[in-house]
Amino acid sequence: MIVTTEKLTKRYGDRAVVDEVSLSVRRGEVYGFLGPNGAGKTTTIRMLLGLVKPTSGTASVLGEAPGAPKALLRVGSLIEGPGFYPYLSGRDNLRVHAHRRGVGRTQVEAALEQVDLVAAAGEKFRRYSLGMKQRLGVAAALLGRPELLVLDEPTNGLDPAGMADMRDLVRALAAQGQTVLLSSHLLGEVEEICDRVGVIAQGRLVAESTVEQLRGDSVLLIRADPIEKAQVLIEGSTVHGDVLHVRETDAGALVRVLVAADVDVREVRPLRRTLEEVFFEMTGAA
Repeated sequence: MIVTTEKLTKRYGDRAVVDEVSLSVRRGEVYGFLGPNGAGKTTTIRMLLGLVKPTSGTASVLGEAPGAPKALLRVGSLIEGPGFYPYLSGRDNLRVHAHRRGVGRTQVEAALEQVDLVAAAGEKFRRYSLGMKQRLGVAAALLGRPELLVLDEPTNGLDPAGMADMRDLVRALAAQGQTVLLSSHLLGEVEEICDRVGVIAQGRLVAESTVEQLRGDSVLLIRADPIEKAQVLIEGSTVHGDVLHVRETDAGALVRVLVAADVDVREVRPLRRTLEEVFFEMTGAA
C-alpha cells in the first residue's frame, strides 16, 4: 500500500473533524476522496502530508511517517490554492520549486508541457487566471516525477476543455505507474477516472470501494403493456409507476418471454444509480 491510515483522528476541542478514519491507497491507482464541504477531506490530506498533527491514530505514506523527509521527496501535492510569487513568471516560479526539490530545469519544461502552460509560461503569475494558477500548481506537484500525487480539487477554475485535459493527465500518470490521491466535488469526474473511492461524512469514512461496487447492481427498466401481465411473467420484478424494474439479466431472453405471451415491449434499457445518487444517499448532502 502507498498510503494507509488506522483510526486517524483530529480533534479541535470537543469536535472531531476527522474521526477514526481507516483507509488505504494502492500503488498505481487513482483514489478519489469524496465528501461534502467540511467533511474532513482537506484535514485528512494535511495529516498525510505532515502539515497537521493527528490527535490519535496512525498513518503511513510510502512506508514512512507523514511528513518524513524520505517520503516527502517522493510526493507531489497541490493542497487548496497553489502558492507562488506573484511577481515571477510561471516558468520562474517552477524553477524556484525545482531548485528546492533538487530537480533540473528540463523537468520544469516537461511539467509545463504536461499541463499545457508553455505558451503562458513567461507571463507573471499575478496575471494568471484561476485556471492557469491551478495548472501551474499541478505542474509544481509533478516536479521530480513523484511516486504519489496528492491533488486537492485539481480541476478548480478550469473550463470544460481544461477539465478534460486534466482527466487525461491523471489517467496518463496512473498508466505510467504513479499513484494519484485526489479530492473533488465533481462526482461525474471522479466516476470517470477513479479506480476506487473513499467517502467521508462528518469526519467518518462511510464507504471505501470501487465506483462499480458503490453503485451496486444494475437493473433493467422494462416498459411493457399490459404491465400487470409482464410482472407476473418476470419473476422478481417490481412495478415503479408505468415501468418494471428487474435485476439485470439476459434482456433478450426476457423480451422473448414477454413477446411470446402477447405482451407489447416498448422499451428495455439498463438503469444504474449514478455516483452522485449514492453519494447523496450516504452523506445526506443535498
